[in-house]
Amino acid sequence: MNSTQTRQEIVVGVDPRGGWQPAVAWGADEARLRRLQLRLALSVPPRGDARHADDSPHHRRLEEDGRRTLTEAISWAQARSPEAEVVGSLLDGFPGRQLALLSRQVRLVVLGTRHLGRVEEILSSGSVVIPVTAQAGCPVVVVGDDDEDGQDPPYLVVGVDGSEPSGAALALAFEEADLRRCALHAIAVWQPPVFTLGSGDTLFHDERRHLSETVAGWREKYPDVELRPEVRIGSPVEVLAEAGERALGIVVGRRGQGGYTGMKVGSVVHGLLHRAHCPVITVPAP
Repeated sequence: MNSTQTRQEIVVGVDPRGGWQPAVAWGADEARLRRLQLRLALSVPPRGDARHADDSPHHRRLEEDGRRTLTEAISWAQARSPEAEVVGSLLDGFPGRQLALLSRQVRLVVLGTRHLGRVEEILSSGSVVIPVTAQAGCPVVVVGDDDEDGQDPPYLVVGVDGSEPSGAALALAFEEADLRRCALHAIAVWQPPVFTLGSGDTLFHDERRHLSETVAGWREKYPDVELRPEVRIGSPVEVLAEAGERALGIVVGRRGQGGYTGMKVGSVVHGLLHRAHCPVITVPAP
């Protein structure tokens, strides 16, 4: 399969322990909007798990349970979006690793979250959100199981800081807002310097001008998107989480790569994954 074909998919990671419906719903809706194939992927941990001396029967049970869950999830997605093409993949391996590999071949990865604690998300062999978000070669959407319905009229939030990943996030945010016919709140967060020779009013005005210049070209490309640029003062995590309290999602750029451990996602992304009450969409630099 060539790269053009492989990228015409949206992948949703299905949690065999349950609670996969919010992520599958988000993926099914996105596949319908973009007219892409939806692939539901469920991973079965590999044989040889140290917790089981003879794990062959255990592994077979996991595979059987995984197939049943995957079949149920496919039927559920087809009922939600009858026009979407839905396929399933039962993968052999730890889910974080398998989904990170898939992310380099597809358009978007959608994950659910059980709101793991910081120790669990690093040490658990089944942890998925942080490793996949850090290593993914495509945008990753993390949908919480307690996400509320968005505000009416609907809107998206995008964080803007002038960096290359922020530019990629801005591009996806405008595309999503156009597809969903919703408003877009472009927010730059300004933290006043402790020591400066310039006045605060001047620096704040400069920040607003820079934001206006950053979004100017996108206004022209997407004239139907209602754009609301705003500069706020405070902590980026708290400001963006508050702005996205009733949003359809918060879109942010991801700095750097996860490296070997796959745990480095940046403080803002990491904070939003724990703090935000709406889906968090992270976008790697192109």
